[in-house]
Amino acid sequence: MPPTRRARTSTGPAAKGAQKTLSFGSSKISKSATKDKLASPSPSSSTTKPTISPIDIEPGHVTSEVAISEQAVDVKAEVSLSPEEEKARKVTDAQIRRYWRDREAERRAPRVHQGDLSIEEKILRLWDMSSQFGPAIGIARMKRWVRANKLGLAPPIEVLAVLLKEGEKGNSKIERAYVDELMSSKYVIGEA
Repeated sequence: MPPTRRARTSTGPAAKGAQKTLSFGSSKISKSATKDKLASPSPSSSTTKPTISPIDIEPGHVTSEVAISEQAVDVKAEVSLSPEEEKARKVTDAQIRRYWRDREAERRAPRVHQGDLSIEEKILRLWDMSSQFGPAIGIARMKRWVRANKLGLAPPIEVLAVLLKEGEKGNSKIERAYVDELMSSKYVIGEA
């Protein structure tokens, strides 16, 4: 049989372990401000009040494509003077193919679903999936490579070489990770 509930009649302190009941009624006590304080503000508050100048803020939504292309332009200006770029420009197509062959040799089977892609795109997709170099979503590939290099993570120079060669060809989509495109997709393919 459940224990009976006892009504507490005392308004004194609650017993140890018990909690007082909260009341949200009209018994709330609030202090009102006096008219003297409201009518005459203190002289110190009026002199220390900073003036706020309007700042031009452009309202609107920035898509990830625009943000990544802006990051790519910023990074191209930074990377152009680095010795890593000079090394990457010296990387030949044979070295890039050898790099990809070595990556494929690490796997049990070749990537069948990427058969119709170019070696450059395969290398960049592998780069996108390599989590040891930081997140790939929301950051330009070139900026991610530079960031990983600054952190001492030793990103592959072949990736930078591919990025530079594709950039020279005028391929503007090369800076955005394929995973980023998938994650920011607005359309549902197939039925869920």
